Amino acid sequence: MLSANARAASALRRSSVTSRTPGTDQTTARSKKRQLEAGVTLVQRTTRRLQLTPAGERFYARVKAILADLNMAKAELVEEARTIAGRLRISGPTLFGPRYLTPQIAAFLARHPKVIIALDLADEFTDPLDSGADVTIRIGETPVSGLTSRRLGMVRRVAFATPAYLAAHGRPARPADLAQHDCVLRLSQRDCWTFRQGGGAEEIVTVRGRFESNSVAALNQAVVAGLGIGVASFWQIRDLVEQGRVEVILAEYEPPPMPLQAMWPPTQRLPLRTRLLIDFLASRACPRKTVTAQFGPGSLRLEPISHPMPTNI
Repeated sequence: MLSANARAASALRRSSVTSRTPGTDQTTARSKKRQLEAGVTLVQRTTRRLQLTPAGERFYARVKAILADLNMAKAELVEEARTIAGRLRISGPTLFGPRYLTPQIAAFLARHPKVIIALDLADEFTDPLDSGADVTIRIGETPVSGLTSRRLGMVRRVAFATPAYLAAHGRPARPADLAQHDCVLRLSQRDCWTFRQGGGAEEIVTVRGRFESNSVAALNQAVVAGLGIGVASFWQIRDLVEQGRVEVILAEYEPPPMPLQAMWPPTQRLPLRTRLLIDFLASRACPRKTVTAQFGPGSLRLEPISHPMPTNI
């Protein structure tokens, strides 16, 4: 509406100058005049010419200035979208954030010194529409509809227990054997676990236990403390396996791998810094293969591997 009024005012101003010129469209000028005038005379008309009144001149100058500011604001938005600078808020899982996201973010920031990133970590998923996160990184399927997502990779999951627990209670040979064992259970998934033998059909087993939590760290520590058998992403317990503190069990019947995904609110166009970050994270993993975290001093990377993985890692 503002732009239309400015164009109308501009047309009237031009008509006041060119009304003597043959071919001037006086019908158009009268139409524009009716659009603008609202109880205040903006244009004086004689048989020979149209001329803006003092009120009309002031109105034209104000609208022209406002329209110039609007065009400048639009240009600034376009420039901001094209510039690799600004603040990004990223949400991710509590354990995965420090071990994977932080090293990757450090590498990204080294490439783009004008970008600022805030990393918000929590075990439970928060809808980015509610949290205000620009990008949410999660392991698992998208829990809410309406989000745009990109798969970054697949994460291997395993069942595990301590050597002492297995010595005292026996080593399960099949998923069904878990019914005879204590399991440490996530509050949101405490009744059933799913396993798959190679690429075969899924087997769902009912599990029980005496310890439940919504904290991944607490669940893994409960297994280390001997409270039972747990299921976790392999990258979470790799160090424990290498130290001999826990053992992977049921390697032939591993739980299905879970997708590692980047999610963000639907939008027509992402800022360049957001798109580059998502592309950067995707370049560090392979979306069609299972990936496992390979840790080194001060760093972490995702490497593509075949699935199922060897049992000795």
